[in-house]
Amino acid sequence: MNWLRLRSRGRAASPAVPVSAGRDDSLDAARARMVHEQIASRGLREPDLLRAFAKVPRHVFVEAGSPYADEALPLPAGQTISQPYIVALMTDAARPAVGWQGARVLEIGTGSGYQAAILAELGAEVTSVERHAELSESAGRRLGDAGYDRVRLVVGDGTHGWPQGAPYDAVIVTAAGPSVPKPLLDQLAPDGGKLVMPVGTRVHQELTVVERRGEEFIRSGRDPVVFVPLIGEHGFGE
Repeated sequence: MNWLRLRSRGRAASPAVPVSAGRDDSLDAARARMVHEQIASRGLREPDLLRAFAKVPRHVFVEAGSPYADEALPLPAGQTISQPYIVALMTDAARPAVGWQGARVLEIGTGSGYQAAILAELGAEVTSVERHAELSESAGRRLGDAGYDRVRLVVGDGTHGWPQGAPYDAVIVTAAGPSVPKPLLDQLAPDGGKLVMPVGTRVHQELTVVERRGEEFIRSGRDPVVFVPLIGEHGFGE
């Protein structure tokens, strides 16, 4: 597969290590192999992170394809569910200083609901904003089926965030924008709130981490990635 040609909600820009999920394998075994081969083997080894990925049933959130394969998979409305490693990478980068338990977390781009489920499994209080109503409704059903019915789902322009729930200890944006929307920065907790978002053009992006310290915003760049565009007033146009 040419990984640069399939634009996803979140996917590494470089070729990834394949994982074989045989048809005769149980879903639990396939999920355990996903955690070992795709996440832990690439250096993401925080115990709570690995436990969350080992527990959340990714197959519940997948429309088609092999749910535990190392690839992005299609969703309605031209969106995708990110490959597992990218979800893990962004989650790890957004880890709040206060820890996940009870942390207020805002996700922009609900998609399938899988990222929100991971955050909820970690113990966070999750609000997720999605501009496609049909995706939000579907994600709500899937989250309920998987036992994560306390996630707050909002339909709207994600570039505005959700000020009603601010301040947030972490913000994860699952679509790429030309810059970090100011409303999202304003909604970060001033005592170490973190934002993780792909920033760049519609074709080339870099995973960007912003940490807020009072009125100072400390930015760092990480891995090259390829995401769908963040559409909204403070993102890309239609």
